[in-house]
Amino acid sequence: MDTTYFGRMFGAMLFKDAYSGKNLHKIYVKTETNKCYTDGINHLLKQGFIINAIVCDGRKGLLQLFDNIPIQMCQFHQVAIIRRYLTKKPKVQANKELWEHALLLAHTDKESFEGGLKAWHNKWIDFLNEQKIGNRGKKGTFTKS
Repeated sequence: MDTTYFGRMFGAMLFKDAYSGKNLHKIYVKTETNKCYTDGINHLLKQGFIINAIVCDGRKGLLQLFDNIPIQMCQFHQVAIIRRYLTKKPKVQANKELWEHALLLAHTDKESFEGGLKAWHNKWIDFLNEQKIGNRGKKGTFTKS
């Protein structure tokens, strides 16, 4: 499920079956809200659909919204978040390797991805510990030169 906007004040919230590729339900919205997603899921349940899992964009609060349905953030959105922090062409070697690993997300299984991420973390632990993060989002101070 996701929402696509056509202009600033008009969007289409779409609920799609991952197996058949069919659109099951759509709602036209001015703004994307968790209530709209809840209403859409409830509509599908009332129609007799069995929802095995949900894939969504990971908007705030959405991943915790459905207690009885497994929910996962879409891999495209996960990579987009990583890209915002690293850019598509990072200059620092640790970031280059992390970006390359992030691009594997949709092409590997959970265990392999997590194993590679752990290996990256172990390799770059000293680099990661070079900066102490300040309180309440304040800029960190470097511990090494």
